[in-house]
Amino acid sequence: MKQILAIVKPYLAEKVLESLRRAPLEALNIREVKGYGRQKSYLDQYGDTEYSLAFLPKVEITLWVDDARVEEIVSKLIDVARTGRIGDGKIMVLPSEEISMASIAASTQE
Repeated sequence: MKQILAIVKPYLAEKVLESLRRAPLEALNIREVKGYGRQKSYLDQYGDTEYSLAFLPKVEITLWVDDARVEEIVSKLIDVARTGRIGDGKIMVLPSEEISMASIAASTQE
């Protein structure tokens, strides 16, 4: 089992999720984050407006995937999220222990 952590631009998040809709995922989490990287405080395009900030809004998508499907999922993420501009985001693949959704559900029902 692997954990894939993808940080993408907010306007691409829906497109990324749509591309993963039929993917064989064990679990998926999404949260809004702010990022600071090589783009530093350069102007960035968000929707129809340009703005300059030290921390730019990003969306973090965390996926848990079987080892055999990691390449396929990472490839989908790159195809959808890469714009070729600075600040596109990051994709990290981390080892993960087996997750157990049943044990979490059982403990909350007690």
